[in-house]
Amino acid sequence: MATIETRRNTDGTTGYRAKVRLKGFPSESATFERKTDAKEWAKQTEASMRQGRHFKTAEAKKHTVGELIDRYLREIEKKNPKRFVDVKPLLGWWKGEIGVYLLSDASRALIVEQRDKLLNTKGRNVERRSNSTVNRYMTALGNAFTVATNEWEWMEENPMRKISKLSEPRGRVRFLDDEERERLLEACKASASPYLHTLVVLALSTGARHGELINLHWSDIDWQRRVITLHDTKNKERRLLPLAHYALQLMEEHNKARNIASDWIFPSPSHPIKLWDSRSAWLSALKKADIQDFCFHDLRHSCASYLAMNGASLAEIAEVLGHKTLQMVKRYAHLSEAHTAKVVQSMNERIFG
Repeated sequence: MATIETRRNTDGTTGYRAKVRLKGFPSESATFERKTDAKEWAKQTEASMRQGRHFKTAEAKKHTVGELIDRYLREIEKKNPKRFVDVKPLLGWWKGEIGVYLLSDASRALIVEQRDKLLNTKGRNVERRSNSTVNRYMTALGNAFTVATNEWEWMEENPMRKISKLSEPRGRVRFLDDEERERLLEACKASASPYLHTLVVLALSTGARHGELINLHWSDIDWQRRVITLHDTKNKERRLLPLAHYALQLMEEHNKARNIASDWIFPSPSHPIKLWDSRSAWLSALKKADIQDFCFHDLRHSCASYLAMNGASLAEIAEVLGHKTLQMVKRYAHLSEAHTAKVVQSMNERIFG
């Protein structure tokens, strides 16, 4: 039930205090200069209580965006430390820009305004941030808002729910041609690092990410089944990497010369309990092989491209790379045109004779 009280202020003006008491809910009150505003507030507050929306709105007026980000980071640091490292700088930017705003004032218009500001400011080593980079900032904030809405009930709805992502270019497909591959592997063989050649061949053979390979333990290898088990992958699911042909041969040789003081497959030569930092050796090999516009992750693209050109279907490529959907591997579709044409030809011959 709502009541309106008339109050005389110290400066002689009249104010109005609205109170809402509803069984099962704590009482709520607010003061207004106009009686019509007091009545409208009381009406909306009572309706919100009956519909179960009021306390989310009230919580949104108690907490700032900065408080939300701080709590979210504390929780994610415990649950997913790797994710925490990735999103901390992104959410740190948002906290610096809109951290002082109450959640009730975190409107779509405000977020879009800041998104456009981010898009048109310089990033690290770039004059203008790309759409892809800005989308990552938006996703990080959106995930935090989702948790605050669904789990903490600090908000009635996620203000980013109806904000569209910026369009992104098609995924990069840079792979080594035959000559480049030969030059790179020769440079890796000649490297002062005893691990580089094996690491690069393993990446080309399995399509695994650098982080997945560099964090491998000898206990992850099943020599009888000839597979490596990845326990900590990007999509949080275990994945098997088949060991075959040259990669298997190199890993067997590497195993014979392993450092028994460490279970890491690629330990630091000077500190076996630490991981090897491959960056310097990798960049030197690229320079020696005269490979331009190429990063370690492109070895993964090279593996997928070779699979496509050798007749693997998109579903098979997705399984090898560990993608849950075909969306990420559609970039390789044009490389399997010959295989697709062969399948269509075979089907036509069978049904039409």
